[in-house]
Amino acid sequence: MLDLRETTSDLDAVRAALGRRGFTDDALFAELASLAEKRREVIQARESLQQERNEASQAMGRIADKKSAEFQEKREALKGLGERVKGLEAEARDVEARLGALMLSLPNLPHESTPEGLDESANVVLRTVGDKPELGFEAKDHVALAEGLGLLDLERARKISGARFVVLRGMGARLERALAQLMLDVHVDAHGYDEVSVPSLVKDASLLGTSQLPKFEDDLFKIARHEALEAVQDGDERGPDLYLIPTGEVPVTNLHADEILDAASLPLGYVARTQCFRSEAGSYGKDTRGMIRVHEFQKVELVRFVHPEEALEEHALLVAHAEAILQRLGLHYRAVELCAGDLGFGAHKCIDLEVWLPGQQAYREISSCSWFGDFQARRMKARFRPASDAAAKGSGGKKKPKPQLLHTINGSGLAVGRTLVALLEQYQREDGSVALPEALQPYVGGRTELTP
Repeated sequence: MLDLRETTSDLDAVRAALGRRGFTDDALFAELASLAEKRREVIQARESLQQERNEASQAMGRIADKKSAEFQEKREALKGLGERVKGLEAEARDVEARLGALMLSLPNLPHESTPEGLDESANVVLRTVGDKPELGFEAKDHVALAEGLGLLDLERARKISGARFVVLRGMGARLERALAQLMLDVHVDAHGYDEVSVPSLVKDASLLGTSQLPKFEDDLFKIARHEALEAVQDGDERGPDLYLIPTGEVPVTNLHADEILDAASLPLGYVARTQCFRSEAGSYGKDTRGMIRVHEFQKVELVRFVHPEEALEEHALLVAHAEAILQRLGLHYRAVELCAGDLGFGAHKCIDLEVWLPGQQAYREISSCSWFGDFQARRMKARFRPASDAAAKGSGGKKKPKPQLLHTINGSGLAVGRTLVALLEQYQREDGSVALPEALQPYVGGRTELTP
């Protein structure tokens, strides 16, 4: 979420910055300006009335005869002032709530280095890594390869759960497990991330914190609590409705919601393997064959909490960590910086890693590495306390520096299913067999290939 004071104090600048994204909601900006002015008026009126009430209370207190008509008159007047103050306080709360709802609907401001452009055609290819596989024969897609190798059973998945689910079996299931384990080992042992295991069900507050709510509610699976499972939780006898996570970003980033970290502990890096669930509302007809766009999938997620002054460098570091997996597997890919108009709702700056799929003759996203600035941290109240030396000058060393908002960064390291798809398609052979890259072989019992 953007800062309310900064947004309303220079609305034209915010409007221009969001215009880079193609966000031009004139009615919203007009309402925002009107409510901001109303808020100032109500606050000023309330403060003035509170001062008048304080003065009236003091004057009443100076009357010696508490039974006099003058005392009774001033007491009634004071009650009236109190009711008016309460009315203004209620009005202020209403205006604040309406302002808060509007602020939640504003996307993040693009970083100054984010390329100009309104759609993916303006995205910038930063680098292409590895050689595009020259197969010498007509490439099969991952579905044909996986079914030929006995790795994938879409028909039984459809029977169990419906369209856009998958069943992996035999070496298919083992490869999925092996890829996730390889990713975790690299990120923990080589990159120094702290591995966490997190819930797949979260409260709406967690989704609000990472900006999936309210904008993307249609893409989520909501789990309504059954009356038989009622429990006392957070003062709510029924307990909250929960959502299946669309990405590991949600529970991992919320680990530090409502916390103040010590600056000396930064940066913090976490890695988690999670199941992810997405309704994919509005995406029907797009990449629906096989494992590219499904309702449930596995992802290894990287999340970093960083000092604002180090965030740009830390973002590049997280991208490099995600790329390291592709490089170890020898997969051909490219890194693409998204233009302002193609940024995700909460992103300040984003670099996508796109892996080459010979069966589609196209690049497909396998990791989206986003720097959010303080956009998520403001929603979550995730802060850090700076080192005290500078702030303590002139205060005898006793003054604590004021907490500041963290910056958050995350990205897939990687999407496990799509990595499996890329491996099958890039390492395929004409006879339907698939070679296995050296880095993966220790995780599959030393096997070097898959054969029909």
